[in-house]
Amino acid sequence: MPLATIYSRAQQGIEAPLVTIEVHLSNGLPALNIVGLPETAVKESKDRVRGAILNSRFEFPMRRITVNLAPADLPKEGGRFDLPIALGILAASGQIPSRSLNQYEFLGELALSGELRPVRGILPAALQTRTAGRALVVSGGNAEEAARVEGLNVMATDHLLAICAHFSGGRALENHVPQQAGNRLVAEEDLSEICGQHLAKRALEIAAAGGHSLLMSGPPGTGKTMLARRLPGILPAMTGQEAQETAAIQSISDAGFDIGKWGVRPFRAPHHTASGVALVGGGSQPRPGEISLAHNGVLFLDELPEFDRRVLEVLREPVESGFITISRAARQAEFPARFQLIAAMNPCPCGYLGHASGRCRCTPDQIQRYRGKLSGPLLDRIDMCIEVPAVPLSQLEQMAGEKSETSAQVRARVEAARCRQLQRSGVPNAQLGNRAITQHCFLQERDRRLLERAIEQLGLSARTYHRVLKLARTIADLDGAQQIMTPHITEAISYRRLDHRTNNGGVASL
Repeated sequence: MPLATIYSRAQQGIEAPLVTIEVHLSNGLPALNIVGLPETAVKESKDRVRGAILNSRFEFPMRRITVNLAPADLPKEGGRFDLPIALGILAASGQIPSRSLNQYEFLGELALSGELRPVRGILPAALQTRTAGRALVVSGGNAEEAARVEGLNVMATDHLLAICAHFSGGRALENHVPQQAGNRLVAEEDLSEICGQHLAKRALEIAAAGGHSLLMSGPPGTGKTMLARRLPGILPAMTGQEAQETAAIQSISDAGFDIGKWGVRPFRAPHHTASGVALVGGGSQPRPGEISLAHNGVLFLDELPEFDRRVLEVLREPVESGFITISRAARQAEFPARFQLIAAMNPCPCGYLGHASGRCRCTPDQIQRYRGKLSGPLLDRIDMCIEVPAVPLSQLEQMAGEKSETSAQVRARVEAARCRQLQRSGVPNAQLGNRAITQHCFLQERDRRLLERAIEQLGLSARTYHRVLKLARTIADLDGAQQIMTPHITEAISYRRLDHRTNNGGVASL
């Protein structure tokens, strides 16, 4: 019977649904028709497939060829179906045996010469192939990426002929053995390089330990960006599951998968001119945005008030939920977005409010308008807000000779605190739900009254009340304390005191 069935995978967001490719040969005028909602790149595969088959010294059937991509209502895009279509034609015409094809899945774009080219989104497909219990055949350029999935047989080659020889009883394809790629823990930028700023370093350590968001405010040149760029170096090592999730998002992005970054927490720093779509993702074919590319890593927004306000507002839901759903008229895609938000801003338009030089000439109205670019609901979702003051030159020269803690030393304390959190509740403190907060963030009566008074005087919300509790729990974990004590809750409250300086130097205090 001139019918062959081949298995492959489509790409739909971060998912890889199964696509069954049915190839049927019938009598009639020679033609090749592809049905099943193919997009332009898939329709054009007929010419690539014909050239690859002929240049590989096979016969292209001079019959009516119908290729059905099932399910028919799932959009198919890209050149990933070239290889399975070619194998389906060769199997249906009897040029290669079809008895064992159902034990494999195939992904790859064909050159006219028959060479196999890599495609995007291999890792999500590999995960689904393992679940289905089949082996995966890909190009050599995709082999290392697919081999990151443990328990999956990955066969890689660079030509159609090698695959045909494997199924025809010739030289068999070998399982690809992945390279060793352990977690890279040596930070390229070390925390010891920053002179002074002990409060900011302490806040950065707390943020790393509990996965908390952080907003730094201070004049230009005080080290806000330097601090943010050193956060990945003190974060705990990624688990295998986290590394796989992060690599899967990279795999479907335009930049593609980089084996050198396996197990390295991402650090994304979009420019303040970025659009809302660039930040959360989108497009007619939904692609992940910056918040998804920062999954399990850091999203750094420098010059926060310079971002368009509508762009910043799209961060509200994913900051709390950990995912983003992109809806279009024809389809919907959901991307993970469990990122750690770190932001930096100047205290006023000129940037020098509170500077010892007294250079600021901004009026109170200008300062209010500048800070008004950040909405209350967005600030309410940020766990910690600190000032990063300018360090006088005389102190800077003195501190340059002092020995400071390295990122490795801080990371050891962070990992110990994170381990306590995972053993206790299974998630970092920043992700605790209301029930877990009640269970693990118990306060003594005097500490509870202190917190309630602080919330009332600072005009903070009930959401902030819970965030302060989670922050205090992290500080206690860094101290190795079983229970939240008064010093922990007072330090946590201090990170919620937003600076309300006016031009005359007045400061609101608790």
